[in-house]
Amino acid sequence: MISYLLILAGAIARFLPHLPNFTPIGALALFGGTKLSNKYAAILIPVATMAITDFYLGFHKLIFFTWGSMALVALIGFWVRKNYGFSRIAAGTLAGSILFFFVTNFGVYLEGWYGYGFSGLTQAYIMAIPFFRNSLMGDIFFSAVFFGSYELAVYFNKKYIKYKLLKQTVIN
Repeated sequence: MISYLLILAGAIARFLPHLPNFTPIGALALFGGTKLSNKYAAILIPVATMAITDFYLGFHKLIFFTWGSMALVALIGFWVRKNYGFSRIAAGTLAGSILFFFVTNFGVYLEGWYGYGFSGLTQAYIMAIPFFRNSLMGDIFFSAVFFGSYELAVYFNKKYIKYKLLKQTVIN
């Protein structure tokens, strides 16, 4: 059930007006890799979200790089899972943003948009810096939303269980 909700949330957010690259997909991939027990689903969910929304938004030449980046960010989530905590989430968020930046803009370079050779490669990365800023800010924001909401839900669930147990003890 949570898989479908994550895909739905990610898809809806891609259709809402937003700054270029300020979307929840990177955070969704990181969160899925960290929290979903099914590792295949953790990788498939962000890729499926991209595929479904790209069907409506339009396919492009960089699909292999964008979709592949999201799968790799989910793998970063597996690393975060091993020693879960704030610093790992922060490092995973930053690593995911950097990975997306380098992989997708290497794809731009391979398409020859800025020419081939070292100058074309550097130009591809320089021209993408404003998009990286938006991507990083989106990843930070949505990671805070996803992980923060999760932790709040866990906290309140524990409180509710303690309340129910206390209530049962008092009644009996």
